[in-house]
Amino acid sequence: MTLLTLLTGAAATEPENALSPGSQTVIVVVGAAGAPEYAPQFARWANLWKQACAKGDAEFVGIGLDPNGGTSDRARLQEILAKQPQQTAAPLWLVLIGHGTFDGQVARFNLRGPDVSANDLAEWLKPMDRPLAVINTASASGPFMKELSAPGRIVVTATKSGFEHNYARFGQYLAEAIAQPQADLDKDGQTSLLEAYLTASHAVAAFYTAAGRLATEHALLDDNSDALGTPADWFRGIRPVRKASDDASLDGYRAHQFHLVPSPTEAAMPPELRAKRDQLELQIIELRDARSQYSQADYFSKLEPLVREIAAIYEQVRPSGNR
Repeated sequence: MTLLTLLTGAAATEPENALSPGSQTVIVVVGAAGAPEYAPQFARWANLWKQACAKGDAEFVGIGLDPNGGTSDRARLQEILAKQPQQTAAPLWLVLIGHGTFDGQVARFNLRGPDVSANDLAEWLKPMDRPLAVINTASASGPFMKELSAPGRIVVTATKSGFEHNYARFGQYLAEAIAQPQADLDKDGQTSLLEAYLTASHAVAAFYTAAGRLATEHALLDDNSDALGTPADWFRGIRPVRKASDDASLDGYRAHQFHLVPSPTEAAMPPELRAKRDQLELQIIELRDARSQYSQADYFSKLEPLVREIAAIYEQVRPSGNR
């Protein structure tokens, strides 16, 4: 169910001829394997992202999958990011698959040839003024969150710190979940990045429990730009239910608006209109979380115009025969 459905009790009508969302781009970077057994695993995870892009009609850009030519993977990544549109409503996904290192000060993602640091990526992504998800599924990826967190940006790391340096399995489960209908926790016909993150995190925990091993990776998600991140076990369904000791705001709302394989209704919505809808949804969520501060009359007086605006957006993408 969509947020509009939850708030109004009305079911959104699926368009008969959904338009392609088209303009999403997913850059998947496969790092150095380190050992022969990891190369086919990383290639399979990358291929799952490629398949998801095909289902969602998104552009897939792969780095590290072809023979290593004259240009280093680090230079190629920098060049590809520099060529991306900086100001657009179309989402950009950057997915890192492989191993990472942390020397106590600087975290790096291991590439064939020169590595890329969290600081490097922060500098390269600084001009971006567009919906952006950075997903580092490598070991020792935790410090990337602090460097990359920014308004309007989602950052996912496979570990909570740079000292969780063992091989991370989170990337496998995330790649498997990103287009998996079973990961659609709210049953709205699409799997969001939040839902894939929760599904993958629970699968990681189940693996270590079944193996009788102490977990050496704890994924985090940040989408409110405070660089703190929220673990999966702080959610019930798709809602964060635990509060940090310092009462810091929780994450997940923005990540639930990222869909690599959108439903027909979502696919029919142009990026600019979707961005407007997303902002209205976030305002409703903020209002809902602060409901105790308002009288019932004040709350609904603030809620109604926001819901009406969202309803008007859905009217714009609904086929005339379904009005």
